[in-house]
Amino acid sequence: MSTTLSPLDRQILALLQSNADLSAAEIAERVGLSQSPCWRRINRMQEEGLIKGKFAVLDRTRLNLGVVVFADVRLSSHGWENLAEFEQAMETYPQVVECYTMAGANDYLLKIVMPDIQQYEVFVREKILRLPHIKELHSNISMSEIKCTTELPLEYCG
Repeated sequence: MSTTLSPLDRQILALLQSNADLSAAEIAERVGLSQSPCWRRINRMQEEGLIKGKFAVLDRTRLNLGVVVFADVRLSSHGWENLAEFEQAMETYPQVVECYTMAGANDYLLKIVMPDIQQYEVFVREKILRLPHIKELHSNISMSEIKCTTELPLEYCG
């Protein structure tokens, strides 16, 4: 469902996604509104689900999670129950930080973070490959991170 955003809404969202610690008063000052209308806009966007939450972005390398793997998964059969079972399993693994259903040769793309390759191998062998209906898993190990952001390109939002 698409939501129409005013230029002020986009400015507010841009500020929030770059620094969720900003107060409504600080945001209001930066976008040229008084505090109450700014707070109402933020509240409306939260109620509409445009703002899903406020989170701290952690430094994974400083937390000893330096390995990022993008794993392509292909299932052997695609019944509704098989897909749901796989997706439910992915929800339970904190190592899987993102999971996407794909169109094309593979069924899923997983982003997995781990301390090292050895622990990734153990995770794949003991968790992923033991799931039913796994036909193939191909691992693509990131060598370096060029860009990683949670900020969306708001200039395309209407």
